[in-house]
Amino acid sequence: MKKYVTELIGTFFLVLTIGCTVIAGGPQVVPPLAIGSMLMVMVFAGGHISGGHYNPAVTLGVFMRGRCPARDVAPYIASQVLGALLAAGAVKFMTGGAGVTPMMPVAGPALVAEFLFTFALVYVVLNVATAKGTLGNPFYGLAIGMTVMSGAFAVGGISGGAFNPAVGVGVCAMGLVAWPSLWIYLIADFLAGAVAATAFKALNPTDR
Repeated sequence: MKKYVTELIGTFFLVLTIGCTVIAGGPQVVPPLAIGSMLMVMVFAGGHISGGHYNPAVTLGVFMRGRCPARDVAPYIASQVLGALLAAGAVKFMTGGAGVTPMMPVAGPALVAEFLFTFALVYVVLNVATAKGTLGNPFYGLAIGMTVMSGAFAVGGISGGAFNPAVGVGVCAMGLVAWPSLWIYLIADFLAGAVAATAFKALNPTDR
């Protein structure tokens, strides 16, 4: 149970940071920097308990790589989505329901953007947090957070920069992205997680 609670907490603060910095952040706030930093510290905080996924696409990739038991996949994803929804509710309460104009990403570019940077994220996670060659390293949280930060800077204006199906649910619940666009995050991000796991296994055939 503690693994699932850890996943809920980490995803909650990730989505909370997204909502607060985008909706209520002042002119000096740089959302991608805050978001990447929050993910980094939550990975460091919960990595030793749950692995610090906070992302259904990461959970899928880690499962396919062989480092997440099948019995944990559904509870991890449920905990991540619940954390995202709770964070969306908290953001709405704290911002007083501030009006936002939902983003409606153009499907083709958004699918490519989400796929590429979710692939990068899951590929980085697998290499820095699960590979034998980097076992016990002190930098894995920084590498993961910086990947999300870089992706948000690069393609946030194209896709919203979710790279995470649970974040996709959260940003839709907060009104930052229109609900009809949720499928983009589900398809592109899960596919990217699977492809990243396949690439990792092909490049590291003896790392089991």
